[in-house]
Amino acid sequence: MVRMEDTDPDFSSHKFPSMSQQVLEELKKLWDMALPITAMNWLVFVKAFISVLFLGRLGSLQLAGVTLSIGFTNITGYSVLVGLSSGLEPLCSQAYGTKNFHLLSLSLRRMLFILFLATIPISLLWLNLEPIMLFLGQDRSITSVAATHCFYTLPDLLTVAVLQPLRVFLASQKETKPMFYCSVIALILHLPLNYLLVVAMGLGVPGVATASVATNVSMTGMVGGYAVWLWRKKRVVHGGGGGRLEDGGLMEVVRLAVASCVGICLEWWWYEIVMLMTGYLPNPTVPVATMGILIQTINMLYTAPVALATTVSARVGNELGADKPYKARLATMVALGCGLVMGVIDLLWAVIFREWWAGLFTKDELVKALVVLVMPIMGLCELANCLQTTCSGILRGTARPVIRAHINLGSFYFVGTPVAVGLAFLYKAGFIGLWFGLLSAQITCALLSLYVVIVHTDWEVEALKAKKMGSCNRDKAKYSKKDEESKELLVNENANKNDIC
Repeated sequence: MVRMEDTDPDFSSHKFPSMSQQVLEELKKLWDMALPITAMNWLVFVKAFISVLFLGRLGSLQLAGVTLSIGFTNITGYSVLVGLSSGLEPLCSQAYGTKNFHLLSLSLRRMLFILFLATIPISLLWLNLEPIMLFLGQDRSITSVAATHCFYTLPDLLTVAVLQPLRVFLASQKETKPMFYCSVIALILHLPLNYLLVVAMGLGVPGVATASVATNVSMTGMVGGYAVWLWRKKRVVHGGGGGRLEDGGLMEVVRLAVASCVGICLEWWWYEIVMLMTGYLPNPTVPVATMGILIQTINMLYTAPVALATTVSARVGNELGADKPYKARLATMVALGCGLVMGVIDLLWAVIFREWWAGLFTKDELVKALVVLVMPIMGLCELANCLQTTCSGILRGTARPVIRAHINLGSFYFVGTPVAVGLAFLYKAGFIGLWFGLLSAQITCALLSLYVVIVHTDWEVEALKAKKMGSCNRDKAKYSKKDEESKELLVNENANKNDIC
């Protein structure tokens, strides 16, 4: 009798993934992809820091206005585009796993089409920032600066609409290092661009916005150029490509994109809601300043887990597409172990270095004391956040973003919000109460996500779904190609008849 272990050496990891050679190989595969993405996310953080430095030279009014503009554009634009493009992850990763290069190319073009459509209503919102903010009672002078910054940031919608799906397209093919190199070159250009436009030419806020857009345009051009070169190379070797947007399957892309967008936006917007609630606390100056420091800290810590989530999404999708459910499960367990280790490191760092970290940001003793008090709670939040973010990537890789959206809705809005509002305002716990609300949301989200991923995932079924999706799209591509050939034959026959006549 032939055993599965004899025919497939990977099968031994199906039931009992352990710290064996396979686990070490999976760790290497994960971090070969995740480290460049982490470094790339850090460069984005540095890019924003450079912009803030030049804004600080312009004055507090300009800094406040641009901060308002960034908050508005994040909520109404960037979160939506990033969320929609995440729907591309299972399609590209599973298509690459099945070597269905037709579906890989077609999915990218479909997503670009969807994102370009999405930029139309978003741009209308951005153009109307000033009347919207004035209606909400914002200061007129700050709103005027925010509207100027938002107007000059408008071209960035198109760059993000192209860049974000290209990142997914390349990451699904394990091409993360070239994206990092492109980010390094773009960041090198960012500093002289800011100096030229803000200092030398004296353009002020429009100069800051234009420099940021120009940096992203250069980044998009380099990544796009590499993606075209890579695709032409693989098309020659493997074939594939072609196909029309209307060949069928566009609604599947829309379904995944919308579900991914809802899940990401629900979490992203909740942090903005907590920031807004901070302003309603008694004597809000100290809590708002503290929240600003802690949110920046969270953004910094988030670079590693979000890179891990992107990587495990690609790894799980690749293995499911290749009909290796046991390898997808192994990638999941290894990634969850990495997420747990990262969370523990974040927690220990937040507890041990909290006083030193608070001193880096402020000399105000009240703000510093509140930062020191809350950072252990923030560390616990990050422990749960690392696990739930990793699970988010796994769910995207298995094409189940709808489940993720439901988890985020229940965790952040039906658990986190009542706890935060109740503790902060009803029980007068203040700023600490808001953070316990965030902690309850993150713990709930992590536990529900882990249950779905570990207990409620049948990897053989997920592999069959990936195979079905790939084969259906491949069949549609064949039928489309046959239709085109038939039409060409008919045209040639008609031409021959005309010649005879």
